[in-house]
Amino acid sequence: MTTTSHTVAGISEDAVRAALARVEDPEIHRPITELGMVKSVSIAEDGTVAVAVYLTVAGCPMRDTITQRVRSAVTEVPGVRAVEVELDVMSDEQRAELRRSLRGDAKEPTIPFADPGSLTRVYCVASGKGGVGKSSVTVNLAASMAARGLSVGVLDADIYGHSVPRMLGTSDRPTKVDDMIMPPQAHGVKVISIGMFTQGNAAVTWRGPMLHRALQQFLSDVFWGDLDVLLLDLPPGTGDVAISCAQLIPNAEILVVTTPQQAAAEVAERAGSIALQTHQRLVGVVENMSWLQMPDGGRMEVFGAGGGQAVSESLSTALGASVPLLGQVPLDPRLRESGDGGTPLVLSAPDTAAAQALAGVAQRLSTRSRGLAGMSLNISPVRKK
Repeated sequence: MTTTSHTVAGISEDAVRAALARVEDPEIHRPITELGMVKSVSIAEDGTVAVAVYLTVAGCPMRDTITQRVRSAVTEVPGVRAVEVELDVMSDEQRAELRRSLRGDAKEPTIPFADPGSLTRVYCVASGKGGVGKSSVTVNLAASMAARGLSVGVLDADIYGHSVPRMLGTSDRPTKVDDMIMPPQAHGVKVISIGMFTQGNAAVTWRGPMLHRALQQFLSDVFWGDLDVLLLDLPPGTGDVAISCAQLIPNAEILVVTTPQQAAAEVAERAGSIALQTHQRLVGVVENMSWLQMPDGGRMEVFGAGGGQAVSESLSTALGASVPLLGQVPLDPRLRESGDGGTPLVLSAPDTAAAQALAGVAQRLSTRSRGLAGMSLNISPVRKK
């Protein structure tokens, strides 16, 4: 069966639709033509093209972005003098079909990162105690990886002490499409946090089972898309959330954050040693607040020295495998200021020593390419006759 292109005023409808095929939905990152979002295209004799677009939900936070992208793409079609964009909203049936096209026909949402064939690298950023800068490390690693061109997501698993949205500078709320949750994005990073579902600065007072269910929903109900890296900002310690992560995504790797202080290092060792019980891989250790650079070029070791190396050596001995010290991040007030301001230091002041140390850790965690190495391909050798 063939179709005939409708042409008015020298403008081909096929050309317009080809231009629209280059417009990606800013949340789903797929062409709007592929997602069934183009309702209609009409061409007037004066060269005006009217495009009607379906939004996934009423009040879509990306409506202005979609409108701008559609207008920009169609304007480039030869002969087009003006572009009019009309917005409509998908019906429940259309949203259900969109969900099926993205997630399949499974009745219950699954955790894609738990699939043995998943190519997404999952890092659980852990610490033994609070106050060591674990969240600051997480958001800076995420921003640095995204700046390198990777597709990155951050799950704020610190339900009681969530802080990732502020540190990434977003106050946007997630969009719900059928039973999928579309995560907001900031600095090229997809992010989800319980703070996006609470009113104001309300406290979350949940017990273990509810924490497990929240984490499960964030991993399965959120449409993360095809991520290269997912970072989970865990709460301090080895409690419910750390155990749930091991159960829900057993192939996740643990990244331990500590300070040079020996007391903090001892507690960090406990956070890392959970890998012995959960059989997860420890990818390495990051030492934060390592020293303060003085004006004369010297270093003031405000919190002591050697904690990160001590954790690395202790965990390597306990696990019988190398757990490297991936980096030492100097103490810099701008790291705190950038977190409060919502622009990670690796973006706001990339030439600082702290930003370069964090970027170095991100680079080391990013070097293992996605691929089929180590994966079972279910291929049986056949003997030649």
